[in-house]
Amino acid sequence: MAKDDKTNVMRLLDKAKISYVSHTYEPDPTMSGEEIASILGEDPEKVFKTLVTQGKSGQFYVFLVPVKAELDLKKAAKAAREKAIAMIKQKELLPLTGYVHGGCSPVGMKKLFPTYIHISCREFDHIFVSAGKVGYQIELPPEELIRIAKGTTADIIIDD
Repeated sequence: MAKDDKTNVMRLLDKAKISYVSHTYEPDPTMSGEEIASILGEDPEKVFKTLVTQGKSGQFYVFLVPVKAELDLKKAAKAAREKAIAMIKQKELLPLTGYVHGGCSPVGMKKLFPTYIHISCREFDHIFVSAGKVGYQIELPPEELIRIAKGTTADIIIDD
C-alpha cells in the first residue's frame, strides 16, 4: 500500500508496532455492515462497527459490536456504570471524533474515550474495524485492538 493510501489509523498502528492487514472496498453510502462483511468475504460476526454514545453524566463512550448485532443501551450503561446511555447525533460525530459516519474507527479519535468491545471479539484470531475512512477496514488481533484503544470487553448486545 502506498504511503498516501494509509489512513491515520494505520499510521498509529505502525507507530505502535501493531501488525494489521488493510482492506479496501468501493464505498456506497447505502451499504450495510453486513454487506461490507460480504465484500470482504468475512463472517459478519468478525466485522465490528464503532458506535459513539453519551452517558447521562455527559461522558462519551465508544462501543464496538458485530455489524449484524445491535447495541443494548441498558447493557452498555451498566458496563459504563452510567444511569443511561444514548447514541450521539450523526452531526456530532465528526467534531467529536474526527471521523465521519461509516468511517469511524475506535483508534485515533480526537480524544481517547472509554471503549467497550463486545466479548465475542475474543472468539476470533482477527477482527475487522474501520480504518478511519469510508471504504477502508483493518484486520487485527482483538487483543491488539483492546490494547491500543485501552478497551474493555463486555456483553453489550441485544440477545437474539
